[in-house]
Amino acid sequence: MKVIDDLNFKNKKALIRVDFNVPLDENFNVTDTNRIEAAKPTIIKVLEDGGSAVLMSHLGRPKGERNPDLSLKHICGKVSEIIGVDVKFVDDSVGENVEKAVQELQNGEILLIENLRFYNEETAGDKSFAEQLSKLGDIYVNDAFGTAHRAHASTTIVAQFFPENKCFGYLLAKEIESIEKVMQTGEKPVLAILGGAKVSSKITIIENILDKVDHLIVGGGMTYTFVKAQGGQVGDSICEDDKMELALEILKKAKAKNVEVHIPVDVIAADDFSNDANTKTVDSDKIPDGWQGLDAGPATLAKLKEVILKSKTILWNGPVGVFEMENFSNGTIQIGNFVDEATQNGAFSLVGGGDSVAAVKQFGFQNKVSYVSTGGGAMLESLEGKTLPGIAAILE
Repeated sequence: MKVIDDLNFKNKKALIRVDFNVPLDENFNVTDTNRIEAAKPTIIKVLEDGGSAVLMSHLGRPKGERNPDLSLKHICGKVSEIIGVDVKFVDDSVGENVEKAVQELQNGEILLIENLRFYNEETAGDKSFAEQLSKLGDIYVNDAFGTAHRAHASTTIVAQFFPENKCFGYLLAKEIESIEKVMQTGEKPVLAILGGAKVSSKITIIENILDKVDHLIVGGGMTYTFVKAQGGQVGDSICEDDKMELALEILKKAKAKNVEVHIPVDVIAADDFSNDANTKTVDSDKIPDGWQGLDAGPATLAKLKEVILKSKTILWNGPVGVFEMENFSNGTIQIGNFVDEATQNGAFSLVGGGDSVAAVKQFGFQNKVSYVSTGGGAMLESLEGKTLPGIAAILE
């Protein structure tokens, strides 16, 4: 795997695909700078070597139209502030103006080009658009894990024009390494904590990781499909009746592979899907009609603590309750505490997937786990065992 440390950028222009698809408020202020901060070490390495950096990214979904609200010029100041270098901006992605701005770029300088998705050719993976982009640098660096699962012009196709001079940035290399740790090289016992609402969205992940893990914790809304499939009463809890056969099949496969599956034994049930609902703790297979399970119960958490603390490699994907409501956030917070404790005791912990990342940030666990993935969809496809086009393009 060719990583950024394998190359020297002295007098070279690095064309870096970053993921600056960041949230903006109504005044165009960046409200979450994580993705910009994550790209900083790669950019700094290029500048310290004595090279210059040409940054390309998308922002939002302009669908091939020039939407001024989605211009990357809005984030230029914030990027300058975080990198500590004044970032220049050019209001196009390809063409004469851009090529001129790149030619004028001196060593130690950074240029940000306009939102790639102002062009339909970007998402279409158009080869001639990718070729135009390739003229903007001597070395191609992909550091955008969040888009590595898309075969877009800037994430995949452009790499063809740099047969020798392409590599992974620090962020993307770290993502690959973290997933490999969980899926291949991690110290046993390996644990996967899978939460979220639906079994259907996690089937392929579960099937792919059963060969890699020793323990599987099923949490969140998925719980009730498994419980009902085994004859339990789940009241009004979210449940995919058409996936009950599949849940039994998963349990059967897990047993055959000696994977221990842990399903909540008790839950916090509510008489309404609301933070102000009446609540009570009930066995997960005896939820009365008119009530729904919205969080993991105390007996479940005591059991899960034991499993988490004896694990050496931990993947956490999905919350175990409706953490957005304060009264049903305890389960997810406690899981965070247990993963934190296991990490402090030497376990490797990887958190990935939109909701679990949101929960980890909301409750301040991001510096208490080994690694928080920056890519939702890309992370999930990696866990499903798919080779991501953006990663394959560098390895080719």
